[in-house]
Amino acid sequence: MAMRLNARRDRIVELLLEFQRMSVEELAQRLGASRETIRRDLTELAARNRLRKFHGGAALPDTVGEGAFRIRMVAKLEAKRAIARRAAALFGARDSLFIDAGSTTVALAGELAQREGLTVITNSVGIAQLTSRNGANGTFLLGGEHRHEAGENVGSMVLQQLAGFSPEHAVLTVDGIAAAGIADSDLAAAEIARVMIARAERLTIVADASKFERPALFHLCPLRRIERLVTDQPPPPALAQALEEAGTEVILAPSIVQNEAENN
Repeated sequence: MAMRLNARRDRIVELLLEFQRMSVEELAQRLGASRETIRRDLTELAARNRLRKFHGGAALPDTVGEGAFRIRMVAKLEAKRAIARRAAALFGARDSLFIDAGSTTVALAGELAQREGLTVITNSVGIAQLTSRNGANGTFLLGGEHRHEAGENVGSMVLQQLAGFSPEHAVLTVDGIAAAGIADSDLAAAEIARVMIARAERLTIVADASKFERPALFHLCPLRRIERLVTDQPPPPALAQALEEAGTEVILAPSIVQNEAENN
């Protein structure tokens, strides 16, 4: 039952990413569920800031950007949710975290929003809104040049502000993971990630298996700097060996879809 429930709620988010807003009646028809069930789902998803409820339906939350970022938000959604749930369990009260902007880290912020006593420093507007929502966590939003599509702040002002923090953890998402290290495809994001890595004591990477051995232009750091990699599938053999030699712990968070496929 729990698997079906989670899969249905993720499908609601996918539909909203596609159609922007939908009524309870439309969602009930598409998902083969009762209107009462859909209303309960919308209430729970709204509490996690995954959507915005209105009378008779729901829409995307204001924290979700536009264009390509919306596409990234829905791509491999089930895997990202599984990674986020597993990664959130690694942190507790009094932990301080850098969190960079990305679709997987937004999912992580939704999980961390249910915890208390964390301190989060981020350049993502959406992440800041999530982690500060209930007032139980301290949140610092780094200001700078704003990119509306992804809801992130970048540039020299962000880099200057990062110098004022020395948290225990940096939790980052990346575009590529290979034997040579991790990398990003965007220069501004890479500059921020490098400073976060340099100023944090411990580094956790959250990334789905599509990032394995994927080329990306801007190198961030070697694998030996990464303490933990939280992902949804085992890395391919060569990369797995490189991670082991680097001393990086690989933490698997298989998705519901993957579990169901293995059980069938």
